[in-house]
Amino acid sequence: MSSSLAEEKLDARATDVKVTDETISVDLEDGRTIIVPTAWIPRLRFATEAERKKYKLSPWGIEWPDVEADVSIRGLLLGNKSGENPESF
Repeated sequence: MSSSLAEEKLDARATDVKVTDETISVDLEDGRTIIVPTAWIPRLRFATEAERKKYKLSPWGIEWPDVEADVSIRGLLLGNKSGENPESF
């Protein structure tokens, strides 16, 4: 696979997001779904259901303004976790 094809696969946009106590599920416009543990994003792990449901999609990722959490789609596809310590919440 050429590097341009690999880069293209990382530039997907989100169409829907669901957060549970255990997982963050992100549907992408190209038909893929990313599922990662909620523990990867401690701000979401400790957020209320209402806070988790209130998100904004952007071309680069997802923002949860009530808990000040921002996640990039590229980061999720690369397996990047939040650098925050869950014990600080």
